[in-house]
Amino acid sequence: MKLFRKDMDPRCAYCQRGQQINEREVACVKRGIMMVEDHCRSFRYDPLKRVPPRPVSLDTEKLSEADFSL
Repeated sequence: MKLFRKDMDPRCAYCQRGQQINEREVACVKRGIMMVEDHCRSFRYDPLKRVPPRPVSLDTEKLSEADFSL
């Protein structure tokens, strides 16, 4: 997975011009208080603000010794 995807959905949560206030709101330099999901034409992607999804944990209860033998 690339960090700088071309098909990135614009969101105020990871815009250079916004500063996150709480979980639901962002203070935007251009538009004022915005919701995290919103965006505007002035969107500029900041990869350091984006939090990647957590990796999936391994469910070991469903595995057996036969799964690891050749």
